[in-house]
This record gives sequence, structure tokens and C-alpha cells, in this order.
Amino acid sequence: MRWLRELFELPPEFAGVLVTGATMANFTGLIAARSWWAERCGFDADEAGLAGAPPPVILSSGYIHPSAMQAISMAGLGRGNVRRLARDSVGRLDVDALADALATSGPAIVIANAGEVNAGDFDPIADLADLAERHGAWLHVDGAFGLFAALSPRTRHLTAGVERADSIAADGHKWLNVPYESGFALVREPERLGRAFGMPGAAYLPGPQDPGGGYGLYGPESSRRSRALPIWATLAAYGRDGHRAMVERHLDLAQRLTRLITAAPDLELLADTQLCVVCFRAAPPGVAKEDLDDLNRRLGAALLADGRVFAGTTVYGGVVALRPAIVNWRTTGSDIDAFVDVVRELTARLA
Repeated sequence: MRWLRELFELPPEFAGVLVTGATMANFTGLIAARSWWAERCGFDADEAGLAGAPPPVILSSGYIHPSAMQAISMAGLGRGNVRRLARDSVGRLDVDALADALATSGPAIVIANAGEVNAGDFDPIADLADLAERHGAWLHVDGAFGLFAALSPRTRHLTAGVERADSIAADGHKWLNVPYESGFALVREPERLGRAFGMPGAAYLPGPQDPGGGYGLYGPESSRRSRALPIWATLAAYGRDGHRAMVERHLDLAQRLTRLITAAPDLELLADTQLCVVCFRAAPPGVAKEDLDDLNRRLGAALLADGRVFAGTTVYGGVVALRPAIVNWRTTGSDIDAFVDVVRELTARLA
């Protein structure tokens, strides 16, 4: 956990726990947020529960991920209490609307999104940190894969302000290139995790503050495998410099893919490429605009059936698109070229 904190250059007071993935990392961070919010409302949620409590104020942009919504539900905070303050159909944050909401909300939980899944975009985290500090809100950052932008000087500006968050969620199975069950939550006040997830009354167990308790009492699971080993191994093997080099190579590959798409007459780039996700669609000449969604749905299915390359489909700004995400250490420039060739071949066949 210390190595992960140092990897992202977070302040030394951050600590946390390894969990199964980003959903449980969001859940863990939001449990700490729930503890803070309840205190501000005059009760102890860990002891008293939420019965009779006022509805929490949870604010985010339209980029909030379904895993965060799932975590909010599991924490008993209620998905219906989330307000998405978006200024466009894509989901970009309306900062002024957030400022207005915080001015009258009372204790609030703000969720910043570092790396939106369709195009790799970021909420303006530094602006959210300013507003959270000004209005006394809890700032949670969902950095499932986008937190790794902090590793490169080329993209570090995207994560500016994350060091001022109260809780952070991320996942190693993406850009850290380790297996599933490698998520992690980092919290500025880790003692909140011990109070929420500890086991009072179990005299045969060490308490969460006892080093003999390990990390089992700082997260939602007590019995689990040793999740630290693959994360420890890759950090020990490659260190900060090695992972920075990998991130920057993937940034280069994403820009290569962007250039190829921009140059192709039958492909259309739908969003600026800020990180490792390239959002585009097939738009060959002669195909009516109203038929492009159907074409791209069939293209997504054809890519799966073909099997040479893979990219998932999504809906971005109201249109069906492809969203290849480049995070695998084995991906090369030749793979990128082949991907575009296959997409264009299948597009021509379908059109």
C-alpha cells in the first residue's frame, strides 16, 4: 500500500486496503465518506445505521460510473440521492452548478471521475477539490484506470488535485497489468475504515489498530487470498520508472490510433484522445447518418465474430461507437495498424 501511495505521489497520511476491484474500492472509500457525513449530521452510521437519517447529498458529473452507483447502493446511501450535474449530452461536469449546489447543500459527498470509460476524459479534479474545501464536502475520486495518468508528466495535469481528495479508488488489473482482484482504496483518514470494518467483541482477533491484524479489518472482507503478491511483484520488478514508461508507450499508441482514424475516410473520431481510450465510429461515405448506429452495432458484433482484434461498443454523445482502451503491456504499433485494417475491412463488407 505504501508503494502504491508513492507511485501516485500521494501525501503520507493516505493509507488503505486491497480489494477485489474498482467497485469494492469505491464501496470502501464511500463507507469512509458515509462515516464522515453521518458525523456532520450528528450521528454514528456505523453504530446506529441510517434509519431516520436525512437523505445524503451526493454530487457528480454525468461521468459517474455504474460501479460507483452500485457502491452507493451497497453503502445504503441510495442511488436516487445522486445528482448528476452535466452540461452536455456526453456528461461533462457543470462546475457552476456544482458550486451552486454545494452552497446550500450542507454536508455533501462529491465524486470526481478520473478517466471516463468511453473517451478517457476527466472531471476537473482540482476545481472539485477547491469547491470541496470551500464548502466542507468530502471528495471521493474514482480513478479506476485514470489515476495512472499521474505517472506521466504528459498527463499528470489530468490528475492535479487528487492529492487533496479524502478517498480514492483504483484498480490494478487495468494499467498495472496484474490479474483481477487487485483493486485498492486509499483514504486520508484510514482510521475510519477500522471503525467501519473492524470486529468489536471478537476478543480472539487483534483490533484494526494492532499491526497483528494486518489489513483484514480495514476492508469489507476478512477471509481472502493474498492479493498483495502480484501487485508487489510488478512494482518490485518495474518500479515507478518502468510503469511510467509503459503508460507513456500506451499514450503514444493511442495517438497513433487517433492519427490513423483521422486519416481514414470511412472512420470518424468522436472525442479528443487524452489518455489511452480512443472513441470513434465507422462512417463510410454513402451511408446515411441515421443508419450509422446500426452499422456500428453490427461492426462491433463482427469484430467479436472475426476474432483477430477486439474493441467494445458503447454509446457516446447519443451515438454508437467503438472504444478501444490500450493498457496491455504487450500491445505494439503493429497491433494498432492491424486493428485499423480489420475495422476498415469489416466496415467495407458491412456497408
